[in-house]
Amino acid sequence: MTRSSSRRSSVAVRRTVLGLMLGIPLIGPPVLAQEAPPSDQPAEVEEMVEETVVEEPVLVQPVVEQPRVLISEVVIEGIEGHPEEERLQISTYDAMQVRPGMRVTREELQNDLNGIQATGWFSDVRIVPQNGPLGVQVIVQVAPFPSLSAVEINADDEDLLPDAVVEETFASDYGRTLNLNDLQQRMKTLQTWMSNEGYSLARVSGPERVSPEGVVTLKLLQGSVSGVEVKFLTKEGDDTDEKGNPIGGKTKEWVITREVSIQPGDPFNRNQLERDIKRLYGTQLFSDVKVTLRPVPEEPGDVVIVLGIVEQSTGQLSGGLGYSQSQGVFGQVQVQETNLFGRAWNLGLNITYGQYGGLANLNFSDPWIYGDQHRTSFRTSVFLSQQVPQVFQSEDNGNIRTAKDFADNDSNKAYETGRRYGFTDGDKAPGSVNKADNEYSNRSWFDYEGDTVVLRKTGGSFSFARPLNGGDPYKDSKWNVLAGMSFAEVRPINFAGDSRPYGVSTNKFRNGKVRNDDVICVSYNCADSNTLVGMRFATTYNNFNNPRNPTSGNFFTAGTEQFIGINNDSPTFNRLRASYTQFFPVNWLKIHKGCRPKPGEEADCPQAIGVQVKGGAIMGEAPPYEAFCMGGSNSIRGWYDCDLAVSKAFSELTIEYRFPLISILSGEVFMDAGTDFGTQKDVPGKPGLLLDKDGSGVSLGTGVIVTTPVGPIRLEVASKDFASDWRFNLGVGWKF
Repeated sequence: MTRSSSRRSSVAVRRTVLGLMLGIPLIGPPVLAQEAPPSDQPAEVEEMVEETVVEEPVLVQPVVEQPRVLISEVVIEGIEGHPEEERLQISTYDAMQVRPGMRVTREELQNDLNGIQATGWFSDVRIVPQNGPLGVQVIVQVAPFPSLSAVEINADDEDLLPDAVVEETFASDYGRTLNLNDLQQRMKTLQTWMSNEGYSLARVSGPERVSPEGVVTLKLLQGSVSGVEVKFLTKEGDDTDEKGNPIGGKTKEWVITREVSIQPGDPFNRNQLERDIKRLYGTQLFSDVKVTLRPVPEEPGDVVIVLGIVEQSTGQLSGGLGYSQSQGVFGQVQVQETNLFGRAWNLGLNITYGQYGGLANLNFSDPWIYGDQHRTSFRTSVFLSQQVPQVFQSEDNGNIRTAKDFADNDSNKAYETGRRYGFTDGDKAPGSVNKADNEYSNRSWFDYEGDTVVLRKTGGSFSFARPLNGGDPYKDSKWNVLAGMSFAEVRPINFAGDSRPYGVSTNKFRNGKVRNDDVICVSYNCADSNTLVGMRFATTYNNFNNPRNPTSGNFFTAGTEQFIGINNDSPTFNRLRASYTQFFPVNWLKIHKGCRPKPGEEADCPQAIGVQVKGGAIMGEAPPYEAFCMGGSNSIRGWYDCDLAVSKAFSELTIEYRFPLISILSGEVFMDAGTDFGTQKDVPGKPGLLLDKDGSGVSLGTGVIVTTPVGPIRLEVASKDFASDWRFNLGVGWKF
């Protein structure tokens, strides 16, 4: 081999190694910029290469150590005049390990290129070495992303990710150079928001495109619901019997699926599904609901919701003994079916027979009329009752008893026995004189048998109720409205079942001071029976945080009942009622351990101040048994049931402090106050005044509440008008 040929061979090898080291520009993966033109190689590189040249023949051997070149200067190009030039320059230098004066390999320069790209500021990065008088000059050519001007979401459902959320997420980035790292963090923020909103199958990916104007396009992939299937399960969770046949259910499938708001084609939402499952449990038809998501192979990301339903027994037969003021000791039998024909219909029969009366009530309700988008419910009932009305009772001042007949000795005119008239001052009553007593001349006479007043009622009612949901049956609505009618035939009798339209106070009779004004009509117009036909309209607003034991929120209800006279013995009047309740959370007493949580534990301390104001008024001539009753466990608690007033108008105020004690026990301190506005005298017959009822009063008290499976039971003691006269009270459920 000649020297010249050897020299040519050495030069060829040097150029090959040089290209492998620094001669070819290093280019990052996202190529958006133009490739730099070739440049001359530095002399120092030539010297390093000569030391590694092998004469022909060339043997390829493993490279133990890459050659190094001396770096004389690092120059960054592509950001001149950029609004954030200084920031980008510092970020680029900070991402590099190579510094002037260092001897580096191609691998180290490649690492720096990767590091510059990892800053996220540039759409294209290249490193081009150039020969310089003092060594290799490293030129870093970068292409910054444009300033972010807008973010667009490419999605099938544009409403899934609101523009306001996107704008809020990227608000701090607008007008600044786009950074892929920051963009990824913002995308994670959007992903977290989607997950919190329940879209657990949705994914935010991209960017799909970055325009020169700085518009970034992201892709939103959403998991959709392909369908909803229902499977009935055994208590053990099996969906087939021993023979492999599917388990059958009593409930109609549409009763189940109508509670599910997610429809085929909708994006899957975990929160929405949880609300649907809660509604299914709220029907009280199912003991368990198991949910599984079955992927759809043909549509990646889509799922089928499979509801595993475990039905529970919906037929009930119950009975028991109890005591009430109107019925004394009574026994009760109740038969109920809450899923009649598998349609969630409720049919019940309640029979109560007591010491002083009884009740038979057949009721039917449909919680959601089939196909109605307003979720309208329907309820109807027929009843037959016989009870002692509290209007004519008093704990300490006797009561109103029935009188057989009545006549006025001042009148010589005979009236038809069958016709009854209202008794007011100066009125004369029909009837016959059954007794003669010279001592009571010029007075009214009657046959007093001591019979207790009993009302026998036969009738029925129906009503429609719906939430004001705007036609969306799944919308949570705080407002509800109700409309309905009632029909009743009311007959005043004694315990023997004889008609007794008259009554007299026992204390007046015993004192021998019975006058014409003291004999009252038990019924309207002193008739043997009254027909009541009424229309009812009501509305409620409920904003309680807990329906069973609220600690915050408010509740409002108002209603009117218009009774229409259809004959002479059928009254026409209107009854208005309204109430407002507000709860204020407090944390005063910490007796219950839940009120003293340990670090990291959540407090369990349902403690609040509750305030309730309610009132009502009657306009028109209502029979006395339709008057308002004041006093009792759900009224002014220092008085016996209906023992404070029998009035045509009333108002009550209650302030109550509730606090947990231990386990299932809670405590309460309360103040009740009420007034009849002096309207006892306006009730026909004035039964409240005849029985010396106070008309208004204030009650202070305290009590213990026991939480039981059937609801709270109140054991209370309350005073009358700050006196030493205390009354013990047993109540079922909270007062409000």
